[in-house]
Amino acid sequence: MAMSPKLAALAVLVMLLRASADETPAVMTLNGFQRGGSGGGPSECDGKYHDDRLMLAALSTGWYARGARCFRKIRITSTQTGRAVLAQVVDECDTRRGCRDNIVDTSKAVWAALGLDTNVGEVPVTWSDA
Repeated sequence: MAMSPKLAALAVLVMLLRASADETPAVMTLNGFQRGGSGGGPSECDGKYHDDRLMLAALSTGWYARGARCFRKIRITSTQTGRAVLAQVVDECDTRRGCRDNIVDTSKAVWAALGLDTNVGEVPVTWSDA
């Protein structure tokens, strides 16, 4: 039996609402993951530096979850442009060293893919496990 157009539209709306309910509001900041970058030392996940041309992220201490998200992908969505990207978690933004507890710190590649200007410094985003 075919679904009516109204029922189909309602089903799509429910799926969108369910997906957005899993997204966590955050503030995205710019991080340099390369040697000599703004991120400071090597990443917490593997003790290495990473290329800023890659889709990379560091999460605030609570979200980093003692490394449980290392090398996992997260979906980051710009609330300004509506664009979404997948980025790999490679580092912690340590709240014991001044990072706020709502930060998704990302590479230049993430900013570019989301269509955002890195000179802004901070932008509102949502994120979720991919």
